[in-house]
Amino acid sequence: MDVEVHGTVAGGWEPVREAFARNFERLGERGAALAVYRDGRRVVDLWAGSKDVDGDAPWQRDTAQVVRSATKGVAAAAVLMLHERGLLDLDAPVGRYWPEFKAHGKEGVLVRHVLAHRAGLPVLDRPLSLADAADPVRAAEAVAAQAPVWEPGTDHGYHALTYGWLVDELVRRVTGKGTGEWIASEMAAPLGLDLWVGLPASEAHRVGRAGKVEGPEPSGALRARPKRSVTAAYTDPDSLTRRAFAAIDPSPDHNDPAFHAAALPAANGIATADGLARFYASLTGPVDGVRLLSPDTVERARAEESAGPDRVLVVGTRFGLGYMLHGSASPLLAPGSFGHPGRGGSLGFADPESGVALGYVTNGFRRTVTADPRAQALIRAVRESVESAPRS
Repeated sequence: MDVEVHGTVAGGWEPVREAFARNFERLGERGAALAVYRDGRRVVDLWAGSKDVDGDAPWQRDTAQVVRSATKGVAAAAVLMLHERGLLDLDAPVGRYWPEFKAHGKEGVLVRHVLAHRAGLPVLDRPLSLADAADPVRAAEAVAAQAPVWEPGTDHGYHALTYGWLVDELVRRVTGKGTGEWIASEMAAPLGLDLWVGLPASEAHRVGRAGKVEGPEPSGALRARPKRSVTAAYTDPDSLTRRAFAAIDPSPDHNDPAFHAAALPAANGIATADGLARFYASLTGPVDGVRLLSPDTVERARAEESAGPDRVLVVGTRFGLGYMLHGSASPLLAPGSFGHPGRGGSLGFADPESGVALGYVTNGFRRTVTADPRAQALIRAVRESVESAPRS
């Protein structure tokens, strides 16, 4: 696909522009945007292709997209900010703030277990409709009534959807606001972020239609064929994997205005690439004078809490407090990087050592969960630029 790339890159960051263009030429990209900050200054601001995965209208600089699980990293910052303000103790039981949650053997679930996917609650025995999932009272009741599927704190498994209801109720219990409201007032407003968890109707016109796309298969038959254990996990309706991703049933239409308007802190954030990158930049340093987390909190957030075989994703994963960490399942820029991908493509992360923060959004959902080839190509180009571009 020949495409005209719009936007700018700072000197030394030209390889990133080239990689972004190649994603359209070689990897099936339809419409996407990329932003990179270094030391609080934007050095990459690119967009190209169509706003809608199935349309011809051009992507604009302010086009936003559903970023799926990349929302989790934004929601985690709300909990960490509340910890800094003395309103949430990461080592306290969830039941201290949410007494009803203690039912069915969950008395020992700590706040940090929720963030590190160690709560033992990746599934719901009775999945929720979208209407119930979007209702904070009904969603919280469903999670509180669920028995853990492993002893909390003893193992980890990706809480694909339940993570959002857990975080949301914690935020709601100590602030009186939902996570989406907290993000809007305490993060997006001070930083001027184009990022929402619960899209206002006034911004609906900016959101492009997303959909499934196919890309070229990796070279080599072995690389193209997933492990049998992974394939079985995603095809067996009784597996934790399938059940975790089916906690909302039927699966919502990601282009449905009702889905966009709901506040689901695990799964339906909507952002521009710049909004996502600017958020991550503000975690590790000031952006126009605003920094969201202290250095000590960032160190806690990116310290390894969970590692090894993931009971849900069936591959080895690494988590800090609300963030995926650099590893084979989710390669980021460097060993100290932390962030979160969105199933199918999107990605946001920060790397404190290099001062880099990245946001990538796309309207083309591939079958990837944590390491999309398009995002990985961009990371490699960013790494090349970091090594050669002067640091201000």
